[in-house]
Amino acid sequence: MPTRTPLRVLVLVHEDLVPPPDADEQVARAAAAPPDKPADPLPWRAEHDVLRALKRLGHDPHALGVQSDLGVIRSAIDVLKPQVAFNLLEEFHGVGVYDQHVVSYLELLKVPYTGCNPRGLMLARDKVLTKKILAWHRIRTPDFAHFPMGRKVVRPRRLAFPLLVKSVSEEASRGIAQASIVHNDEKLAERVAFVHGKVGSDALVEQYIEGRELYVGVLGNQRLRVLPTWEMTFANLPEASEAIATERVKWDAAYQKKLGIKTGPAAPLPEGLAPKLQSLCRRVYRALSLSGVARMDLRLAPDGGLWFLEANPNPNLERDEDLSLSAKAAGLSYSELIERLLQLGLEYRAEWKVAEAAAGQG
Repeated sequence: MPTRTPLRVLVLVHEDLVPPPDADEQVARAAAAPPDKPADPLPWRAEHDVLRALKRLGHDPHALGVQSDLGVIRSAIDVLKPQVAFNLLEEFHGVGVYDQHVVSYLELLKVPYTGCNPRGLMLARDKVLTKKILAWHRIRTPDFAHFPMGRKVVRPRRLAFPLLVKSVSEEASRGIAQASIVHNDEKLAERVAFVHGKVGSDALVEQYIEGRELYVGVLGNQRLRVLPTWEMTFANLPEASEAIATERVKWDAAYQKKLGIKTGPAAPLPEGLAPKLQSLCRRVYRALSLSGVARMDLRLAPDGGLWFLEANPNPNLERDEDLSLSAKAAGLSYSELIERLLQLGLEYRAEWKVAEAAAGQG
């Protein structure tokens, strides 16, 4: 499916995630591995899939490994003069929330980029700030408290158990385990201390909502397209455990198999809920100033109540991951999804574009 307008694309990836020269062969071997002996995970799989799709579309992609030096980005831009950057970075200097500064740097250099803008990244990465904004918009999200590092843990009286303790800023379920759900003040203090000491961030403590785990992808800048609802299910969940997306659930293939964890099209939703779900995701996307693409995480309680949990800008773009499969269910092939993200990046009206347009009209 070659594109009509081939583009020179600078693909920004973490320097440890640049696909190796034999990436295609490794992916083929992983696909051929028997189900009972799955191959080791390929940490650069998303980067490989995106680069391969860009080549198949007829573009000219160039992978650039980045870790803690903005100068390599500037040098690559000066040499390659890309029409657009495909941003796959999720951190800088090893700090997740610094990804927004890389995108800000691209804006200062007047280079269009895929994915979310700096403001949206800042708002969505800070889960406490997200909740405050959504509360102002009257969007239902679990009640919460914020426990900064170094502060004594004193639970507000309004916050009733059970509670879920997690990082304010880390993504990919880092630091989340079954022990993250606490039922008394002693365990609450222990888990907050764990987040402070082991994860290295402030702690967010929120009301635990039992129910179904739903994911919804959204594409767009001004005009939004909501993808089909996806759901995580647990076929063999131990009786004493809760159905939450822990760090092991997200990243441990053997654990996923043991618990029968699967993600796929959501089971039938209560009558009339689907349009409400789509409307809610659009409202959140706009309230948080998101652009490009995001994945929304929600909970559907047993009483039919819908609770918004968090927004994930720049989600995993592997070919066989939730967002890509959800797009496929909506009629977008993987290549079409990557092409759409490119076009959204080119269309996004960054402030430098607005200023240039105004100067041209003056």
